[in-house]
Amino acid sequence: MQRHVLSVLVDNEPGVLSRVAGLFSGRGFNIHSLNVAPTLEEGVSHMTITTFGEGAILEQIMKQLHKIVSVIKVMDFSDCQAVEREMMIVKVQAEGPMRGEILRTVEIFRCKVIDVSHNEMTIEATGNHEKLEAITSLLQRFGIKELAQTGSVAMRRSKKQTD
Repeated sequence: MQRHVLSVLVDNEPGVLSRVAGLFSGRGFNIHSLNVAPTLEEGVSHMTITTFGEGAILEQIMKQLHKIVSVIKVMDFSDCQAVEREMMIVKVQAEGPMRGEILRTVEIFRCKVIDVSHNEMTIEATGNHEKLEAITSLLQRFGIKELAQTGSVAMRRSKKQTD
């Protein structure tokens, strides 16, 4: 199944999130992650929806999204160049010699240690989906005690000037 990241601009009003989520569940699509926040424009919010599925069904969902009165614009970032980031906070077991290895891993991935105790470290990581999966995979050997992760935020890349 293909991963899709959708950008949906909507009027910031009650019930919009419910209607958008209902379209996905009504067609048997799961929303893997969802991020909603206001834009610079008053009364408009930006939804970034990540899902997995076949293109034909997603195309139907996008057509249905356009029919919702509160939806202003829909874009599938699978069709264009985009920048995408997620954030993760992960607490790992960190005793004795493991601390040095954890710190090296944190440095390699350009993460931040945001909390430390005698036997734990809490790490903040940002990056694309694949980077966060790689960090999680490497930190598992130390013993992940807790993990919290945001959904994706994404934006279309700027057009590059060609000489």
